Amino acid sequence: MDVPVRKRAGCWPRRPAPRRQGRSGAMKIGIVGAGNIGQALAGLATGSGHEVMLSNSRTAETLAEIAAAIGCAAGTREEAIAFGEVVVVTIPFAKVFSLDPVPLAGKILIDTNNYYPNRDGRFAELEERRATTSGMVAAHFPGALVVKAFNAILAADLANPETVSMPAGSGRRALPIAGDDAQAKEVVAGLQDQFGFDTVDAGGLLESWRFERAKPAYCIPLDRLGLTEALALAQREVELAHGSWWRKSG
Repeated sequence: MDVPVRKRAGCWPRRPAPRRQGRSGAMKIGIVGAGNIGQALAGLATGSGHEVMLSNSRTAETLAEIAAAIGCAAGTREEAIAFGEVVVVTIPFAKVFSLDPVPLAGKILIDTNNYYPNRDGRFAELEERRATTSGMVAAHFPGALVVKAFNAILAADLANPETVSMPAGSGRRALPIAGDDAQAKEVVAGLQDQFGFDTVDAGGLLESWRFERAKPAYCIPLDRLGLTEALALAQREVELAHGSWWRKSG
């Protein structure tokens, strides 16, 4: 039986991320995956004063131009994981399980993944709603503090949050998170605040399906109240029409 979402999902107040290692609250953030989401997060984190290392499945040299434009370091996946206090994993879902879980033990792992069967192949446990994507990620990285975040926003919106049109009368855009470690979620909520977003806590990883692909909260610009309502409206067995979350520009 699915655990029902809380009547009012938790909303984090605006505040900076808790101070961890580094100067003036700055953190070291390793990003595994240099696609649109990875590059957008690298830009936002660098612009917020954090030290960032971006990586892909090839060599650091193949990212030199991109990293220079962003103002971050480039490295291999292994180097980015070793570098980061916080590690963002933003590669296709099926490829996550090729990563070595040992180096991520004790680190905050931000999981941005979504399951697309045409790209990832079919996973029976997801097709039958016996698991969530982030639950599977957490099982693969048992020593990491997994927080699902930044999966329910289009890359273009993430890269340029100030250009997104919000409904009249609404507040700042909110993004959902889910995770089983409160301190790890606090760090991620702090990052989202620095990046220009409010946060709505959907609960533990068991509840992360509420903002997976094709749910009412997926990639739709909403403020805290609207996002809280969308999370509550989600039904495990019901999906929105494929692609309904894409919006025309302009």
